[in-house]
Amino acid sequence: MNIIALQPAHWPDVRRIYLEGIATGQATFQTEAPEWEDWNKSHLADLRFIATTDAGKVAGWVALSPVSNRCVYAGVAEVSIYVSETFRGRKVGQALLQHLIIESEKANLWTLQAGIFPENEASVKLHKKLGFRIMGYRERVAKQYGMWRDVYLLEKRSNSVGID
Repeated sequence: MNIIALQPAHWPDVRRIYLEGIATGQATFQTEAPEWEDWNKSHLADLRFIATTDAGKVAGWVALSPVSNRCVYAGVAEVSIYVSETFRGRKVGQALLQHLIIESEKANLWTLQAGIFPENEASVKLHKKLGFRIMGYRERVAKQYGMWRDVYLLEKRSNSVGID
């Protein structure tokens, strides 16, 4: 598995994988994938990666979004991570998230957060394995397909950035 920077040319594969996640009903409140321009504007340009096979097939992606445009939150970002149905259970998510954590610290980010449905046990387990902790949950934060859903708020604080 290779991890490389996500480029505009990867968008069709990234979008396909995002739609696979949407279809599970456990990955996001979104019901459709945005167009490249909108997705591109909402994610940090230097902190988005894909995992590819040796044959160049995109197996998954990870990206960060700023949580706020206020300067005091400059070191805090939200994680999005999606793995293709074909590659789930093969540690693709772990490789992507580990890489993202390292690169985020190089970019001077001190806190990563994730909002995950409690029912998405695999994603919760992955994040916890890599040092995220459940800070709490947002009860009945929004409706999905007519049903109220809770969302865990997970956070990983850097051990090397923002510790002064």
